[in-house]
Amino acid sequence: MSVGGSTIAAELAALSPWAEQAPRIAVEERRARIARAEAALATIGADALLVTAGPSLRYFTGVSWSPTERLVALLIRLGRTPAMICPAFERGSLDAELAIDADVLLWEEHEDPVALVADAAGPTATIALDPLLPFMITERVRASRRVTDGAPVIDGLRRIKSPAELALMRQAMAMTLEVHRRASRILTPGIRASTVKRFIDDAHRAVGAAGSTFCAVQFGLATAFPHGLPGDQELEEGQLVLVDTGCLVDGYHSDLTRTYAFGDVDADIRATWDLEHRAQAAAFAAVHPGATCESIDAAARAVLEDGGLGPDYRLPGLPHRTGHGIGLAIHEPAYLVRGDTTELAPGMCFSNEPMIVVPGRYGIRLEDHFHVTGTGAAWFTQPQPSIDEPFG
Repeated sequence: MSVGGSTIAAELAALSPWAEQAPRIAVEERRARIARAEAALATIGADALLVTAGPSLRYFTGVSWSPTERLVALLIRLGRTPAMICPAFERGSLDAELAIDADVLLWEEHEDPVALVADAAGPTATIALDPLLPFMITERVRASRRVTDGAPVIDGLRRIKSPAELALMRQAMAMTLEVHRRASRILTPGIRASTVKRFIDDAHRAVGAAGSTFCAVQFGLATAFPHGLPGDQELEEGQLVLVDTGCLVDGYHSDLTRTYAFGDVDADIRATWDLEHRAQAAAFAAVHPGATCESIDAAARAVLEDGGLGPDYRLPGLPHRTGHGIGLAIHEPAYLVRGDTTELAPGMCFSNEPMIVVPGRYGIRLEDHFHVTGTGAAWFTQPQPSIDEPFG
């Protein structure tokens, strides 16, 4: 039996599908999103918005496809029924997921889907383009119609989450936190990072997700690298453990990191953990409607600099931004980083993860997410209380 095999089996057996299921996004909400997109198009002088496959297509239509070399897109048109552009042989799969009323425009393999876009938009239309639209499609649309940047419309809508979206994210975060808790219980000397990753994926499935969307498990020196090292580490007494993972609920992401001691660790590591904890708390306390994204990053960095780290991205210190937006994409605008002057507003959601890296020794990242409220911020999950008690 593998290291910790009986414990792993027992922890998985104790899990069951999540009892408190958040309602999925309703058709009426998707229709309202399209109506808001039409209103926003008018403010930027555009007649249509072309949305490519990926999270934004799912946002408007419920279609969960990833982009490929074949164009699958939604064309939102001012005052007209939206149009779905889709390969003809995919019609059945499209019908199974399409959650809105739309004119379905099909193209065969030898045909040009961009011509469908141009015709559906109209001969004099200005088309706002999804910023994630592939370059080859962007340039072909540009050759046939006037175009403009669709990011203000798409990002402007997606970054403000509705109560239904917040509920889905709250469920996803709670599920991942429970998986984190279970993963901490299977740790034993000699266990491999790959074993922990497999457990986390199986545990996410056991609580009702389709597995982990990602999983990083780092021990000891590997924690000093924000995204880990190649290889399969074995856990030893006296090491730090860093676990970063997440799942999806109706397309909405969770993303949580815990860093904790396995056995006794040096006093300076404990002091650094406490500093990280204070920096995360300072970023949270700085949140209020109207504050800029960059001011939240500055609040976390001020704590770290007062503790003798940095400044800026210098190490020992914080090598990356304090946080990222999250929703249907795990990283999405806006970002808690210098230079992002986006003002916070109720419904915006962010990670809060001002990681500390001490090169050649260790790293500590505490990552929880919050959403902006009318007066400040609210956590999706409660932060880790101490280096020895990752879950209270």
